[in-house]
Amino acid sequence: MSTPDDAERLSPLAQRWPRACKFLLSGCAATVAELATFPLDLTKTRLQIQGEAALARLGDGATESAPYRGMVRTALGIVQEEGFLKLWQGVTPAIYRHIVYSGGRMVTYEHLREVVFGKSEDKHYPLWKSVIGGMMAGVVGQFLANPTDLVKVQMQMEGKRKLEGKPLRFRGVHHAFAKILAEGGIRGLWAGWVPNIQRAALVNMGDLTTYDTVKHYLVLNTPLEDNIVTHGLSR
Repeated sequence: MSTPDDAERLSPLAQRWPRACKFLLSGCAATVAELATFPLDLTKTRLQIQGEAALARLGDGATESAPYRGMVRTALGIVQEEGFLKLWQGVTPAIYRHIVYSGGRMVTYEHLREVVFGKSEDKHYPLWKSVIGGMMAGVVGQFLANPTDLVKVQMQMEGKRKLEGKPLRFRGVHHAFAKILAEGGIRGLWAGWVPNIQRAALVNMGDLTTYDTVKHYLVLNTPLEDNIVTHGLSR
């Protein structure tokens, strides 16, 4: 005869540790998305850095042409001059950031929805609860991810220093963490956290609220079930 402990051991991991599984799945999804879109982020940053460097050299009346023009030519220039894999230079801190941020916000939102606020008897989740839950989830996720976000920005700024002929400050991600911690202490890792969480609260208010509201509407008012198709349409 099976005991409750045996039944628990045989149950799927998602049922035994739902929050941990949600964090891992969110982190994996965020990693794939970041790897796919990082070249766009890198070329955008390069274009911004080139403009700032040109202004620093020549002032507001700068007319000197930049090495690259436009997103496509910037990306092609990086591939030709530095190599294809350089399109993913600096992706490590970005992945760290998205694992913590995406996992943290999704786990927080589900906990607020299922435990703190709760659904109504007809399984409906009111809009006002989605709004508050989305904002709180964004705040928690961004606060947890602020150290990795700070390192990501600092590593991206190394490209500007290189264009200006200045020595690089960091040898890598872990060296950046160690140097920021040594110079500013624990509080230094959360520099700029207030505007960051304000932005994250607004972004997630729109993102998670829209997603959850549309998903529940489709499940309750259409023949669609709670599956990958419904989740995709909700986005």
